[in-house]
Amino acid sequence: VDRIADVAEGIGRPALTVGVLGGRGGAGASTLACALALTSAREGRRTLLVDADPLGGGLDVLLGGEAAEGLRWPAFAASRGRVGGGALEESLPELHALRVLSWDRGDAVTIPPRAVRAVLAAARRRGGAVVVDLPRRIDDGVAEVLSQLDVGILVVPGDLRAIAAAGRVASAAGMVLRDLRVAVRGPFAPGLDGREVARLLDLPLVGEVPEEPSPLDGGPPPGSVARGPLARFCTAFWERIPVEGGGV
Repeated sequence: VDRIADVAEGIGRPALTVGVLGGRGGAGASTLACALALTSAREGRRTLLVDADPLGGGLDVLLGGEAAEGLRWPAFAASRGRVGGGALEESLPELHALRVLSWDRGDAVTIPPRAVRAVLAAARRRGGAVVVDLPRRIDDGVAEVLSQLDVGILVVPGDLRAIAAAGRVASAAGMVLRDLRVAVRGPFAPGLDGREVARLLDLPLVGEVPEEPSPLDGGPPPGSVARGPLARFCTAFWERIPVEGGGV
């Protein structure tokens, strides 16, 4: 049945799926996830941004689209089996040339792991790029996401306490995710830089994430300024990842 459905949907190469998680609270994972998605869409890829953190406040808010029409996670809580990729894409809010699956502002709803599996599998079947903003806790639903990622990025501020916390997150995520890398944010404590943080965590270094004004302070969404430092960082990531990802 799945193969017949693949033919009907015109399934091609699965989406390159990247997950971003913070080494500690306030590390900037959501900011980087949004910037990666915006950069990908600007370069002409079909792009879907998935908010997998129900306590994060909603990525649609970060993108200035909290009032945009379209479905949010609670609408998919009963999903099981196969979800149509095209139907999923068309049902979601479109913000800045990408589709966003976020949370509403209602009461907390638990999304069963089977629903997470079905929705993310549908998103990946459409090709292009899928970027997932992940919480630091690893429950059954998050484990489903991790199992479908091609690459994970752990965002770590450059201080010793953040490195200690990130080590625990990396240990938990690494039980499921085969390719986890670290992106480091300054300012750095004395004696630290990006390479040293990566060495202490024993993870490959993506790079040092540049600072940009927060959209919550009245600026544009993260990564939306094409020539800005964060957008350039994300562009360099997308240029490297097909090679570094071993043909992903």
